[in-house]
Amino acid sequence: MSDKFLLGVSQSHHCSYLPDQQERLLFSLPDQPLSPEIYQWLTEHNFRRSGEQLYRPYCLNCQACQAVRLDVAALELNRSQRRLQQQAAKLNWSWRWQPQPLFSDYFPLYQAYISARHADGVMYPPEPEHLQQLLSCHWMQVSTLEQYVDGELTGVLVLDHLPEGLSAVYSFFQPEHSLALGILAVLAGTELCRQQQLRYFYLGYLVSDSDKMRYKSQFRPQQRLIQDEWQTFC
Repeated sequence: MSDKFLLGVSQSHHCSYLPDQQERLLFSLPDQPLSPEIYQWLTEHNFRRSGEQLYRPYCLNCQACQAVRLDVAALELNRSQRRLQQQAAKLNWSWRWQPQPLFSDYFPLYQAYISARHADGVMYPPEPEHLQQLLSCHWMQVSTLEQYVDGELTGVLVLDHLPEGLSAVYSFFQPEHSLALGILAVLAGTELCRQQQLRYFYLGYLVSDSDKMRYKSQFRPQQRLIQDEWQTFC
């Protein structure tokens, strides 16, 4: 990987995770060559994908965003997660990997989720272009993990395919469903990694002081990227 990879810096703006903080981003410039291998290298420096670009937090006074990954062979389910799996089985819950997702199948579910869960965020109001951006990347495979209850589509997890694992881009689901569909999406994603013989499942950023992000801390053991080093939390 070249050390001359060029990046841009955004202006500071309101942080969507911590209301008292300002957010600033580093991002890949449009003329930079990108590939799954480059993206894999940049994950070691806290980068994520948005559309065709890669980005990472570059905030002046905050280092709260920590990337999280699971070594799927080491993951141990806790009592709550095992109970959730049992409940899901009783409700005929299932999941399916979709290597070529159709945007039109997902927008009603995406629209309902954003309107119910993130009406105070930057993704509201939900627009078709927002979802298309999640699902589109010409330099890398993007797939989805679909959740069903009694044959009805109830959740979608967008996945990036990296050489060492799958990266969870975004998850949306029926907002009032009795099952914890966000947790089930992570458990299904780890199983998909095992099926595809991939070591890691990347969960994106953990922000410990954000209620919307704190659920990621319950999957153990997990590795968090702190000062460009993966540290294990059991």
